[in-house]
Amino acid sequence: MNKKKKGLSHLFEYTGKYKVLTILSCILSGISAILSLVPFICIWLVVKELFNNIPDIHKTQGLSFYGWLAVYSALLSILIYFVSMMLAHIAAFRTAKNMKRKALTHLMKLPLGYFSQTTSGGLRKIIDDNAGLTETFLAHQLPDLSGALLMPIAILILLFAFNWKLGILCLIPLLVGFLFIKHLMSGKNAKFMSKYMGALEDMNGEAVEYIRGIPVVKTFGQTIYSFKSFHSSIMKYKEFATTYAINCRIPMAGFTVSINGAFILLIPVGILLIAGANDYNMFLLDLIFYILFTPICTAMISKIMYASDNIMITKEAVKRIDSILEQQPLVETKTPQVPVNPNIKFNNVSFSYPNSDKKALCGISFNLPQGNTVALVGPSGGGKSTIAALVPRFFDVQSGSIKIDGIDVRNISTKELMSQVAFVFQDTHLFKSSILDNIKIAKPSASREQVINAINAAQCNDIIDKMPNGLDTVIGEKGVYLSGGEMQRIALARAILKDAKIVILDEATAFADPENEYKIQIAFEKLTKGKTVLMIAHRLSTVKNADCILVIDKGRVKEKGTHDELIKKNNVYAHMWKDYQTSITWKVGKEANHA
Repeated sequence: MNKKKKGLSHLFEYTGKYKVLTILSCILSGISAILSLVPFICIWLVVKELFNNIPDIHKTQGLSFYGWLAVYSALLSILIYFVSMMLAHIAAFRTAKNMKRKALTHLMKLPLGYFSQTTSGGLRKIIDDNAGLTETFLAHQLPDLSGALLMPIAILILLFAFNWKLGILCLIPLLVGFLFIKHLMSGKNAKFMSKYMGALEDMNGEAVEYIRGIPVVKTFGQTIYSFKSFHSSIMKYKEFATTYAINCRIPMAGFTVSINGAFILLIPVGILLIAGANDYNMFLLDLIFYILFTPICTAMISKIMYASDNIMITKEAVKRIDSILEQQPLVETKTPQVPVNPNIKFNNVSFSYPNSDKKALCGISFNLPQGNTVALVGPSGGGKSTIAALVPRFFDVQSGSIKIDGIDVRNISTKELMSQVAFVFQDTHLFKSSILDNIKIAKPSASREQVINAINAAQCNDIIDKMPNGLDTVIGEKGVYLSGGEMQRIALARAILKDAKIVILDEATAFADPENEYKIQIAFEKLTKGKTVLMIAHRLSTVKNADCILVIDKGRVKEKGTHDELIKKNNVYAHMWKDYQTSITWKVGKEANHA
């Protein structure tokens, strides 16, 4: 059984054929790092020549050779590093593209219910930002880390090649620095990155929702605190960032002081050791070399430290991308069937949302015959929208079955099922595109004439007439926006154009003013004529003429029957109707008092 790869090894799976470029980039970076040490050795050799020939430095030989060797090795190091960076960037860009493509392709396979539970801002953060983090790591940090990890071997050889005592003095601050790094990356800080990335995603998602709701906030004179979830996500992010900064302040300060304070130990101890040296000139020459060489050690440790931090970030970034890829699409039947008649039957259906122990639906059963309308009413959170979402397989039921024309929806292909159902939700989304294209998304092959017919049926003529470019006006451009009711009518035009056999209406008049509601009701008549309709509504006037009304509460069917039958029962629906009538009387009376 193959274990799934994790971390950086899993990241390389996304590189595909460009993995070779990544490996070659790391090798070249290591060679460049080794070559970058040559000029320091050349400087030491030059100083040695000068020391050996003082006071007659004209007798020195090889100065020119060492000088040009330093120049050539430095230039070669830069050239090789440049090639390394080019290869790394090519591989990094392709890897980021592969990650985004794989995640987006997988998203297209996921059920629509997944998107109702995941914010668009959070998804954007996961895919775009995390792919960007891996790109930065592969393009910059990984090649630098390869060089930084190879350099310690060369540095250790050089440190002990000249004077082992001074070499140990140089190593002590580096070892102390490593201890601080270990402390920095362990304990509470080890799990911080996962929580930190999660807090960022939450804040991104809430920010998108807040921005979308700014018109409402401004209209009612509210502040950011009216979006408590957004404010809460900001505070959560602040808490994580502050806690991490506080936890890191001592080890980070200790690390910085130890690696940059090597001179504090090296110079005074080196001066004391001169007294016991057999060859003062040679010892002083070695001391000068170590003083020159110490900054390289500091730079190396810093690169390793920052690379370690970026490894943690990259591992978490890959983990976040995988969290999308691990979401399972609904199982597609291998022998799909095609329903002919659009009648729907719920048979003892129970359902719980993912990661929830509470049942959203418990033993729901009802029939929706072809051409009939069933209305779902009841308190918010009772399960009405869940029932509507299960028909087109936004989710799959845990027990029971939903059948169309006697065929379980799980035995109908997704494409066929979607072609049989038209939706109009209370939250309507229009793309930043022309009105024509927004409507044609329901049926891309439709002609302009067919779209115009759908617009007429959806009572959208007044919307088109006031647009600067009519049907070709781009929504959201140059101040062109639609009200909630107008957006609903455009959504109805979509549904009418699709001409599906089954129509699902979920609070379609929720955000409509009286004028728009009147036109929407007329459009409903065109949309639902001869169709099988499942309707959800809070305004009971819209469901009065339904063939059957189901009262849904706490995931169960409390009552069912026609409007007149339920009124005669004088139970839950009758009380709801009475309250609704009272509210209308109150509104009319209030308006009369203001007149």
